[in-house]
Amino acid sequence: MPLDGAERDVAGAIDAHCHAGTADGLTDPWNTDAPLGPYLRRAGAAGIARTVVFPAFDGDYRAANARLAGIVRRHAPRLIGFAFVHCRRDKGRIGAMVAEAVRRHGFRGIKVHGYEAMLTREACEAARAFRIPVLFDVVGRAEVMDMIAPQYPDVDFIVPHLGSFVDDWRAQQRVVDQIARHPNVYADTSGVRRFDYIVQAIERAGPGKVIFGSDGPWLHPGLELHKVKLLGLPPGAEAQVLGGNIRRLLARRGAAQGQGGPAPRAMPAGEAPE
Repeated sequence: MPLDGAERDVAGAIDAHCHAGTADGLTDPWNTDAPLGPYLRRAGAAGIARTVVFPAFDGDYRAANARLAGIVRRHAPRLIGFAFVHCRRDKGRIGAMVAEAVRRHGFRGIKVHGYEAMLTREACEAARAFRIPVLFDVVGRAEVMDMIAPQYPDVDFIVPHLGSFVDDWRAQQRVVDQIARHPNVYADTSGVRRFDYIVQAIERAGPGKVIFGSDGPWLHPGLELHKVKLLGLPPGAEAQVLGGNIRRLLARRGAAQGQGGPAPRAMPAGEAPE
């Protein structure tokens, strides 16, 4: 579902990185529950108008995506869904999972986490077919984006945490270089504690390549938003980081369809939505 004119004009920031819903791991916060209640209150108070959400870590992402769809519907139009896929465990059905997420649930992107499995051609092909971005956590292995980005120049990739949630400065410096070199690679600001790397990202790649994200509900969205405010950017540049860039990436699906882009591949037999 493309962004319509009303959505493009909505005031307030867009948080491009947040988890939502229950999960089945029950060993850590990130695989047990991502409650949105406190997050939505904090985000609203901070002036965040909309939020991109995807499931917490889960053993069955088709089921988790379906649960997330219910959350997105309950909070419409506040939330924007991304489908989570596991590139090893879901091998052979990723295209079908993404088709279901986009066609049935109205999701607008794909989330892949390298902690579970690295990004594969199957997931990239699904993103290409539907003209949707991929939020790919490289977990410090920033070098893989130099393999992936040139292979899929028509797919937009967002690297969260500037490449490392655990302050791997080597990875973050490489991602700053990558977003400056690769037209289709972007970075989000979520959980980046070394503030000067965000400054470098803006200076080297420009405000059009950096996207605000919070990694909610576990990190406070207001605090993460304040980091962007502290950059002291001109109003137009700040507006790009705080919503304009992610709006542009999400809108490309609708633009491609309007231009008669290629139809997505059909679901394989046995994978049609229930």
